[in-house]
Amino acid sequence: MSSILTTAAELHTALVAGRYPDGGPVRVLDVRWWLDRPDGRPAFRAGHIPGARYADLDTQLAEHGEPPQGRHPLPSPETLQAAVRDWGIDGGDTVVVYDDVANLASGRAWWVLRDAGIADVRVLDGALAAWTDAGFDLEEGDAPAVRPGTAVVSPGTLPMLGIDDVLAFARTGLLLDARAGERFRGEVEPMDPRAGHIPGAVSAPTTQNNDDAGRFRSPDELRERFAALGAEPGATVGVYCGSGVSAAHEAIALSLAGYRPVLYPGSWSQWSQHPDRPAATGA
Repeated sequence: MSSILTTAAELHTALVAGRYPDGGPVRVLDVRWWLDRPDGRPAFRAGHIPGARYADLDTQLAEHGEPPQGRHPLPSPETLQAAVRDWGIDGGDTVVVYDDVANLASGRAWWVLRDAGIADVRVLDGALAAWTDAGFDLEEGDAPAVRPGTAVVSPGTLPMLGIDDVLAFARTGLLLDARAGERFRGEVEPMDPRAGHIPGAVSAPTTQNNDDAGRFRSPDELRERFAALGAEPGATVGVYCGSGVSAAHEAIALSLAGYRPVLYPGSWSQWSQHPDRPAATGA
């Protein structure tokens, strides 16, 4: 559990040494992405953690699919393998991911890489703000070319739900909706063709898993939160969001709290594209 997160000080020490004392050589991925500005390259060029590589959520951590697949289908093995080579990741490396929105975007990289068999992937707790608040320098410009990485991806390591599995899961287990409460209730829907939520799901906005500084709450606090939502100790808990991005952030929180998360990658953006799938509104 402790290896899910890393502090800015730990990352800085590892970058100076070239590796983590309890891991391997360090590779850092900058996963800046926002719904209204999906290309994070300008922000990356303006300042990033030294040595970081930019990871494009839309083209490297997702596939371009048809609307019935949702807005961010998981990347194909070929797409992800090409990205891993581009990022210079070798087998045995420790990969650290971050963004500048409390890891709501970089959680996607954590989940995708872990699912692909990259064993040691850590999230910079507090995101980029934790690095700058600690007084560490940023690097400007594009990342230089690196030797192609040799790590081989094998997606399918982590459990997940398909569109035909999720309703039955919600009827027999706990399915959490990581979106904002107003989207869950169907009061607004800025992105997808229908408003509401998957019947049987429970609203659990993933932003509540962070404290005011953007760091994950303690495992005890997270356990208390998920228990109040109906999670039995150590249970398998399903989670989805709008398009499978912020749900990965909630999967991190569930893992920190000792639960076994199972992700529905298609999420509401896929579900809402199928008129035969029921939708619920309200609290």
